[in-house]
Amino acid sequence: MRTVRGLFSKSSGLRSVINARKIALNSAREDLQRRLKVAAEGGVSGEELHHAQDQVAQLEAALATSTEELETNNSQVENTTISTHPQVLAAAANLRQAALALKRTRITAPVAGAVARRSVEIGTRIASGTPLLAVVPLDNAWVDANFKEVQLEHIRVGQPVEIYSDLYGKHVQYHGKVAGLGAGSGAAFALLPPQNASGNWIKIVQRVPVRIALDANELAKFPLRVGLSMKVEVDIHDVSGPLIATQVRAAPQQVITTEEHDTQIDQKIAAIIKRNSRELAAPTADSGAL
Repeated sequence: MRTVRGLFSKSSGLRSVINARKIALNSAREDLQRRLKVAAEGGVSGEELHHAQDQVAQLEAALATSTEELETNNSQVENTTISTHPQVLAAAANLRQAALALKRTRITAPVAGAVARRSVEIGTRIASGTPLLAVVPLDNAWVDANFKEVQLEHIRVGQPVEIYSDLYGKHVQYHGKVAGLGAGSGAAFALLPPQNASGNWIKIVQRVPVRIALDANELAKFPLRVGLSMKVEVDIHDVSGPLIATQVRAAPQQVITTEEHDTQIDQKIAAIIKRNSRELAAPTADSGAL
């Protein structure tokens, strides 16, 4: 901003210099004309006439230099203002980028839960995409029961489920409902799924994950942990439910309010431009020397 303001100020200064040199050049030319008129009569010496000619030539060169400097400087500020100058726009973009980077130093978890597998420490420099920690939403836990494929014939979405955890034993019973069945077996989505194209194939009973939604009040009273062993009993008397879940699973909403933040940055940029424009319009005289 100060550099751009200096470009506009320099143009004004160069115009003043050009006007002063034009006045000096006109005066020198008039003096030369007067000396030329009386030179034939011997009114002035040849040396004085030569000095007058040199003075005109020097002033003409100085005027041409100032004119070129003005044109060069005007090429950098022509058809622009302080707020629309490319350097100012680039500086404003850098300011917005820095403000965004500063905002990203504060990371808000999208869900409430317990912190697990934390690898970040205070003062650690991290790169984009680096895993910092895991947040486990214990108040919204579920159970993935891996039933054999021969046990899925009568399982339907919405059937009641009774669950016991090895963590609490038989005296704590959880109640839930079947939320949905997996779209494939665990082997189908494995990193290296089995290939049976060779013909040397042995039939293995596959297991399919069944998602069980738990009661939130029971979870709050007896919280569970990830990876525990559970015993699941599904009541399959009512088979009127669908085989495939159709409801949309409720996902945690993460609201990122950027409009207010962007407005504040825009106001800050406008204030900087306004302050510098005011200083350019009404410069203050400084009597001190730097």
